[in-house]
Amino acid sequence: MHEHELDAVVDAAVAAGAPLLIAGVTTPDATTFLHAAGQGAASDTVLAMYSATKAFTATAALQCVEEGLIDLDTPARDYLPEIGQLQVLTDLGDDGRVRTRPPVREITPRMLLLHTSGLAYDMFDRRYAILARERMKHPSGTPLHDSLQTPLLHDPGAQWTYGTSMDWMGLLIAAVRGERLEDVFAERIYRPCGMTSTSFDVTPAMRARLATVHRRQRDGRIVPTSVAPPDVPELDMGGQGLFSTVPDLLALLRVWLGDGSAPFGRVLRPETVAWAVQGAPGVVPTPLPSAIPALTREADFFPGARKSWAYSFLRNEDDVPGGRRAGSLSWAGLANVFYWIDRESGLGCVWAAQLLPFFDPVAEDGVAAFERAVYSGM
Repeated sequence: MHEHELDAVVDAAVAAGAPLLIAGVTTPDATTFLHAAGQGAASDTVLAMYSATKAFTATAALQCVEEGLIDLDTPARDYLPEIGQLQVLTDLGDDGRVRTRPPVREITPRMLLLHTSGLAYDMFDRRYAILARERMKHPSGTPLHDSLQTPLLHDPGAQWTYGTSMDWMGLLIAAVRGERLEDVFAERIYRPCGMTSTSFDVTPAMRARLATVHRRQRDGRIVPTSVAPPDVPELDMGGQGLFSTVPDLLALLRVWLGDGSAPFGRVLRPETVAWAVQGAPGVVPTPLPSAIPALTREADFFPGARKSWAYSFLRNEDDVPGGRRAGSLSWAGLANVFYWIDRESGLGCVWAAQLLPFFDPVAEDGVAAFERAVYSGM
């Protein structure tokens, strides 16, 4: 790994159209590379994490398992009664008319962590996109709350479907802890990891360093959006909603690269990390189709390669040629925030833009080039 080569591939992605980009590499002990490029980018620029939030929620959920607050195979409704009201979709008309039936089994916390609950996202599923349009016409609550009241696409445990499972997990953690998810994270993740700029609540100091999210238009132009964090979050959503910096995200990756410890306290037990990084038998992630092109292109991570799902990350079952090793964990956030945890090589990496749609070509190509540069000469 050569620092000047890493600098060059980050700068090249900005030259190719990414408005800003921050990338970093860490060992289990310390950050070894950090480079920011583009419009006003600095190492401490605050970014919308979107689904990179899920890594924090998974960590907090496993802490609850360690303490006996959550049993992974107890019905989730025992902790959060409202999740027991979800039904399985059997028919959906173009007008949003819904027919459902009761599920054949209960959703469990394990299913939420593994994305086998049956819950989806509107941007990746045409049926959910129709339901979302109908909800906008007839809102019954806040948009985030309404997004959780969607039917299951299949019976719990039947298959992997990426969606709002971790949002429900965030609510479940808050319920068993009896406090906001933000406060759970602050005490049990931010503080021991030494994070100074991570929160659902964007403080004035964080807002002053907040990056602008951009979007590629249909004609190819990349323009700034008006996407902004709310002054007061309506819900701490475990699947999205965090704002953070690349150095703070690297600090969480170090917990997973090592034995669960952090500079200012233990985050997870070594034995928890050891089993949580293993792929769950029979859980096979599938490509994510695009149902809302303004938000995402079709996303297929490592097409043709063997993959599984861990607690709660994508897991590569084979070495990536010229890149991460078998057993590596990864995921991403909607605005093209990518990270991976390669325990075999002792490397955690972040490549973070603030650009829509997800899997934009400049991001798909840029993160692949960054990975090749990280592993060059290894």
